[in-house]
Order: sequence, then structure tokens, then C-alpha cells
Amino acid sequence: MTDGALIVQSDKTLLLEVAHPRAGEARAAIAPFAELERSPEHMHTYRVTPLGLWNARSAGYDAEQVVHALIEHSRYPVPHALLVDVAATMDRYGRLLLVKDGGNLVLEALDQAVLEEVVRNKRIAPALGARLGPGRVRVHPSERGRLKQELLKAGWPAEDRAGYVDGEAHPIALTPHGWALRPYQEQAVEGFAEGGSGVIVLPCGAGKTLVGAGVMARFGTTTLILVANAVAARQWRAELLARTSLTGDEVGEYSGAVKQIRPVTIATYQVLTARRQGAYRHLGLLDARDWGLIIYDEVHLLPAPVFRMTADLQARRRLGLTATLVREDGRENDVFSLIGPKRFDAPWKDIESQGYIAPADCVEVRVALPTADRIAYATAEAGERYRFASCHPVKDEVVRLLVERHRGEPTLIIGQYLDQLEALAARLDAPLVTGKTPVRQRQGLFTAFREGRTSLLVVSKVANFSVDLPEASVAIQVSGTFGSRQEEAQRLGRLLRPKGDGRGAHFYAVVTRDTADAEFAAHRQRFLAEQGYAYRITDAGDLSSPAGP
Repeated sequence: MTDGALIVQSDKTLLLEVAHPRAGEARAAIAPFAELERSPEHMHTYRVTPLGLWNARSAGYDAEQVVHALIEHSRYPVPHALLVDVAATMDRYGRLLLVKDGGNLVLEALDQAVLEEVVRNKRIAPALGARLGPGRVRVHPSERGRLKQELLKAGWPAEDRAGYVDGEAHPIALTPHGWALRPYQEQAVEGFAEGGSGVIVLPCGAGKTLVGAGVMARFGTTTLILVANAVAARQWRAELLARTSLTGDEVGEYSGAVKQIRPVTIATYQVLTARRQGAYRHLGLLDARDWGLIIYDEVHLLPAPVFRMTADLQARRRLGLTATLVREDGRENDVFSLIGPKRFDAPWKDIESQGYIAPADCVEVRVALPTADRIAYATAEAGERYRFASCHPVKDEVVRLLVERHRGEPTLIIGQYLDQLEALAARLDAPLVTGKTPVRQRQGLFTAFREGRTSLLVVSKVANFSVDLPEASVAIQVSGTFGSRQEEAQRLGRLLRPKGDGRGAHFYAVVTRDTADAEFAAHRQRFLAEQGYAYRITDAGDLSSPAGP
């Protein structure tokens, strides 16, 4: 028995004692391969999963390092069977290889028995062709992506070494005048370049766009960039023109309003998935040029139809950028097999400790429903309770007090429900930005916020992702998309750009106690707890005190 912060259990759960002096060290050690499941006050529960171990393996970790992390930080002896299982699971990655042999795509096995198992799998067999000798079988090139999906489901993730077409060459250079890629950004570019396809995970505000630009410069090829919305498209364009040798004539926008195809083309997921009479209208964009690189911004938001399209793009280099690999639809396996494994992951607290993102104070403010409305909540239909609790006007005064406490500081009020946001905007006399706000007006309000002409904005979920508001230092969340962990991460991320005066950020979640609102809030906080952000809890009644949060 040692004084470790972890309790490692035979069911592959890891219990982390939050108050332990080495809790932060232990959290960092297990983060590459374990996923946080629950995060109450004193003991956080992580789980070791095959996908987590395979992602760690593809990122350069081996079983010995994982076993060492468990033993080093465990308070009690680690169950031997778990250690054996970790080693066996990680050993499954790479027993099957996808390689190029002349003009053929070949599935090659380092273990003949594994090949015999998969060729007899009814879901895998249709993707395979003729035997080419012991341990080798031809693969239909069009099935490269779907084969990787099915092999992953069968528990034998293939390492794709078949390479990629270079695509149409197009010189791109970084123009580091007064700036340079940060060390972790350079590591991310190198990590991707070694693998050729995969996902880079960086906190919001840590410069994922610059990593994308660095990868583009590294390969010097035509690039298709897929983004969440038109605002994000224009931010990418502005950043590329400012940071690279690309000119305005070389960067095109392909969205609902503009249809430009240039050597570097930025398109929205929405336009790519638009359908007419059952057919995808803009699917030809994927073949419009001989793309050498495809970048998926906010890959955790990738729509399901784009996964299917991506299965046909396996000969192209693919880069996914995200702050969190958490997907609420559970399609992390598809990200792994179709975009690629995780190539680089920088823990949020590590980047914060280096001064590249701002420290954040996370506070959950709990407010009680009035007695009469507690009865109304209890008798409401199950499907209506969350909205009832999330949008209750009892939150409005709490928001006003928080805004008053941070008067003059750049503040965002963020929510899910438009009627709630409209009421708050009217009460606080603040501009409101929603999906209905015209893009030009939206950009004007964001510009006013950046320039300090407006210090308070009320925003809907359009601000969850790909909105560059580096000056924001306070966010007040009044409602969210049920228990979305990715949304919570994106919203906190709006605040993490470092402030010129060294100020930290304040993130408030206003929650009605003893309701579904509180239950979903606890779920939303899981990812941030995994990154080392602890929520302080305070009562709304304490806000009138000068010594409040």
C-alpha cells in the first residue's frame, strides 16, 4: 500500500481522490488513456476503455507507460488481471496494417490467426479481395474507410500505413512577423505530419487555427477546410491571410451565400450536407480539385453524413481539430477510424501553466425555485421539466447581480432558449446575438465587443464554437443543451484567451437546485473536471455579499 491518489479497480474504473496532494499529477498521468465518468466533490471516477488505450497507443504511448502510471499512482496493488488486459488491448492496435504494394491496397497481418478471423467476419469480408499470400489480402480502395470502421468494431483496429496522394501542389508559407508557433503548436504539427491523418486536441484559445496553418505550410498542397458556420469561415480566412503567404485570390469561401472554389477553399458543414430531393447538392465540392489536405474544424461537431463522405476520402490527408473528442452521439469510434487517431493532446492546465491560456474560476450558482413553482415543476410532464427549470425567471436577478459585480468587464451571457435570452437582453439593455441575427450584424456586434464599445453581449449557442472573442473575461451560463460536455468546454473556451493585464476568467453556471437543470449541469461539467477545472458551488443568496464568488 502506498500513498497514491488513485484506487484502481478490477472493473477498469479508477477512483481519483480530489483532495489528495498528488491528485493533479495522477490526473495528468491517466488523461491520455482514461475517460472521466463521474465527478462529485471528493472522488472522481475514470474508466479505462479500449478506444482510450488505442488512442494512447497511436499517440506514442505503450503498455509499459500505461501500466507504470497505474502502479505509480495507485494506493493499493493494481489487480494483475487489469494490467494483463491493458497490455493485451494495446497490443491489438497494429496487428493489422493497411499498406500500399505497388498499385494495390493491402491488408497485412502480423498475426495470421487475426487475419483468418477478420476475413471470415460477414461485415468485413465484402471489403476484401483476393489473397496475396500468407498474411496478406487485397482491399478494394473504395472500402479503405469502411474497412477501418468494421475492423475497429471487431476489436482489431488497423494501423493505416497506406499513405496519401500528394494532391495538387500549392505553395503555402507561414509569415511569422512578430509571432511564431508556440512549442506545443510545433509539436502538434510534427505529431500530425508523422501520421499523415488524425486529430489534434487543444484547448479553446490555444491557437488551433495556427496549427492548421502550420500543417498546410508543411505539406504545401491544395486544402479544403470544413467549418461549423459562415462566421467561422470568415475568421479562418482572415487568419490565413494574416499569418500565411496566401492572398485573397487564393482563399475561397463556399457557403450558403458564396460559392468560390480556390486552391484553399473554406466550406461549412451545413452547405456540404444540404440535400435536394434526397441527394447531397454540393457533394461535388469534394472532387472539385485534387485536394491534398482536408481540415475538419471542430471535429466533435462533424455531422453524421460527413462521416459517410469521409469514408471515400481515405487517400487524402485528414486533420481534425477540436478542444474535446467527446461526442454526445457516441461516434468517437468513427472519428478514430475515418478521420484518424489522436495525434496530439495538450491538457488544458498544462497550457494554462505555460501562460498561453488564461486561468479560469468556475462557479456554480444555485438558486431555489419558489415554493409554488416547485409544485408546478413536480407536476409537469417529464419532457417539460428541464426547460421549466432552466428558464425560470428566478435566474434573472442572479444574472443581474453577476453583471453588476463585473461591471465594465467584457461579459457574455450564454443560453439555449431564445425566449429566455430575449427577456434577459431586454432587462439588461444588452445586444442579443442568435442564429437569426444576420451575419453582417452579428459580425458588427462581435467587432464592437472586441473593440470595447460594448462590454455585454447576450448570445445563443451560435457562440459555442468558432467565435473569436479574445477579450471576453466573464461568462454567465443560464441554460445549456441538456448534459452536453462538449458545449460546456466550448463555452468556457470563449474566456481562455490570455488577457493583456494578466486577469483570469470567471465562468458562472446559474442552476436551479433540486431539478433536472442541476442534474444535467453535473454531467456537463465532467469534461472540464477531467481537465482539472473544479467548480465552486455558492448559493444565489450569497451574491449580495461583497465576499461572494
